[in-house]
Amino acid sequence: MPATLHFATVLAATVLAAAPALARNDGVPLMKPSITASAPAKGAAPAKGAAPAAGAFRTITWESLVPPDWDPFKEFKGVDLGSLQDGDPKAAQIFKRMREVWNQAPVNTALVGQQVRIPGFVVPLEDSKEGIKEFLLVPYFGACVHSPPPPANQIIHVLPKSPAKGLRSMDAVWITGTLNQAQTDSYMGASSWRIEAVGVAPYETPPQR
Repeated sequence: MPATLHFATVLAATVLAAAPALARNDGVPLMKPSITASAPAKGAAPAKGAAPAAGAFRTITWESLVPPDWDPFKEFKGVDLGSLQDGDPKAAQIFKRMREVWNQAPVNTALVGQQVRIPGFVVPLEDSKEGIKEFLLVPYFGACVHSPPPPANQIIHVLPKSPAKGLRSMDAVWITGTLNQAQTDSYMGASSWRIEAVGVAPYETPPQR
């Protein structure tokens, strides 16, 4: 991005990505349609890298990570975002405030400490010849890389038990582990969740019948 940041353009892209959230009445910020979290097909063989005894892990959706009464746009409902232009100081102020609010987004505390299984896309933070040692898990393709980060309660900081081999940026995976609340600020985005993953497996949907 050029030295002169076009805040109105970035803000518009952020809001456009969040358009589904604006249409929701339950406060869940679906920034874009999230990757599908379906239960494993009966009799399906465990994917390579999956944790043992996977049945002990509860499959959750990205929507469940967010408190049901939280509205990511509550503070900005009176702002006509469409009227803002690049170079407008007001656009820069709104974008800065939106990131402050979203980077401190609250979590659904009912899930803290739960053993869970959730799919998402990989945003590497620390890579090595042994594999990826640390990454962010995001709900839709391009988040934090090709588009601004979603709220922190829609980003999971993942620490694999052992380096995850063969993964690239934006690969779709299943993560299994214990979900905890932990604020992490990285150069790719802020997260309100952390999983020390005992399983990192390629994302596969059950076959259609």
